[in-house]
Parts: sequence; structure tokens; C-alpha cells
Amino acid sequence: MTITSQAVHARVIALTMGEPAGIGAEITLKAWLRRGEEVPVFCLIGDATQLRRLALDFGAAVEEVSTFSMAGEVWNRALPVLSHSLVVEPTLGRPDPRNGQVVVDAIARAVKLALKGEASAVVTNPIHKATLYDSGFKFPGHTEFLGALGGVPAPVMMLTCPGLRTVPVTIHVPLSRVSSFLTREAIVHCGSVASAALRRDFGITVPRLAVAALNPHGGEHGAMGDEENQIITPAIEELRAAGIAASGPVPADTLFHKQARQTHDAVLCMYHDQALIPLKTLDFRRGINVSLGLPFVRTSPDHGTALDIAGCGVADADSLMAALRAAGDMAQRRYSAEPVSAIS
Repeated sequence: MTITSQAVHARVIALTMGEPAGIGAEITLKAWLRRGEEVPVFCLIGDATQLRRLALDFGAAVEEVSTFSMAGEVWNRALPVLSHSLVVEPTLGRPDPRNGQVVVDAIARAVKLALKGEASAVVTNPIHKATLYDSGFKFPGHTEFLGALGGVPAPVMMLTCPGLRTVPVTIHVPLSRVSSFLTREAIVHCGSVASAALRRDFGITVPRLAVAALNPHGGEHGAMGDEENQIITPAIEELRAAGIAASGPVPADTLFHKQARQTHDAVLCMYHDQALIPLKTLDFRRGINVSLGLPFVRTSPDHGTALDIAGCGVADADSLMAALRAAGDMAQRRYSAEPVSAIS
């Protein structure tokens, strides 16, 4: 699938509701209230009634728009909402599977807007996977569903915060099974997609990829594991043969300190926590998730639905705001020479 030529004129980001019983609505309102802080214009695809009710607690204004293109017109005075009604009124902190399909449909609606060129990017509020599974959702998570909607069988996940980008090659796999899921083909795919995205969406002319080892000390020449020799090194050689600046395998405990971070633009990590722990340690509040290889820009906060604090008024909107800013920057580079920025 390709974006229509309309996309060069699109300036508004489509933001999905996420789990309605979580903190998505709260952080959305807080992000709009901080719109003077270089937050790109966005339009929420969500339940206008729920947003209006919650907005009273934060002194925010909500305005329902009949078409996505109207969002920019109301941005200065109210949070624009393209209404997407829930089946049942949500109880904060208690997800209801009856709303699951509505949550899924909101994601599909945002993607459709992006593919038509009406939205410049898609930003997704956190979903509650267990609840979606109970409602019949067949995908492991957001990334796989977005890939199916965009006609991409294997999109790649990147986690990023100021100063670090990581790409997990295996994601939601038990640690005991990582080695069996780790293949040369998977590493090459992630490295190729990441390198292309760093050029196109991040403006890095010659991306430098560091490839993490799987085993302690890089396997110690096979004494602590042979995945480096049998899988990772051949993948790096294939990436280099394709003209990609890839180095490694590097012991993971030497990759993330300040000096090391100056030598690469992204790290290919072999499993989930190898990628997420350093990023969340470095900057937990501003870490975001970026989907690479899709025919549209997609980012999201790198946190969950936070059901335990939903309705308490204490949710932090920094990660959502970082996701919105990143989506705006990526859309600007990918589609248009004209900036995607907040309307002041």
C-alpha cells in the first residue's frame, strides 16, 4: 500500500483512544492542554462523551468534529474528537471486553485516514491486550495488527528516547526460547528495515547499527554459547555486504554507556529486555515505541494502560507528547518539506 499524494498537505495526527478504562483519555487531555509546548496538531478518535466528562476535571475543552479535516480549525479552542462511540460506559481501572472491538476499530480507522493521506501519522494510546483477546482480537499486539492493516507482514519495533534507539529482534518470547527464535534472517530483516527507516524518517544519511551479542562476553568464542558464531556474525556480514554500516556482535554490557552511545545510531538487541531495560533506565518518561517498515508513520507511548492509577489524575503525559512530537517530525521528513507543527 502507498500513501496518496494528498499526504504532503496533511498536518494532523490521528490519535487512537486506546483502552478506555486506562489513562489514555487523561494523558490525551493533558497533552492538548500543553499544546503550546511544540505539540503537533492531533485529533483523537475516541468517545466524545467520555472525553467531555473527564475534561471537566482538568479544565479542558472538547469539541466533536464531523470530519477529520476540521481538527485544525478547532485546535486552539478545544481538543478535536472524531467520535467513535463505546458500547458501554467505561469504569476507570476496569476494562470491559464489550468495548474491545471499538478499540480495535479506532486503530483501523486511524490507519485508513493515514493511508488516504488525510492524517499525517498515527499515534496510538496504550491498549490492554488481555481485554482485547477476550473480545476476539487475534494479533499479539499493536505492531502486528498495524502490519496487517498496512500490508506489511513483518514490521519492526524500535524503542527510542533522547540519546538511544534500540531494536529488539525477538520481542514477546520467553527468555528460555529466545535462542530458538533467533535467526540470521530475522537479524538481517530488522537491520535492513531499521537502516532504511533511520535514513528516511530520522534524516541520518549513513546509519550506524551496533549489534548486541546474546551471551555474556559475546559468547567467549563459543565457551558461553555459539549463537554469536553461528547466527549473529553471519547476519552482520550479510548486512555489511548490503552496504549497511553494522558492527558487532558487541557484549551488551558495553553498549549503553554514554561514550558507547556516541558510536552508533541504533542497537539491534537480541531480546525484549536487552532493548527495553537500558532505554527505560536512561529516560523512562520520554521513551516511545516506533513501528518501522510501515507505509505510514506510527508511534506510541512506551508504557501501558496504568489501570492502577486510572482516574486518579496523576498520569504523566510526557511519553505521549514525545510520541506526538516524534510522529510529527517523522511525517515532515517522509511526506513534506513543510513542517508539521503546533498551531499557536
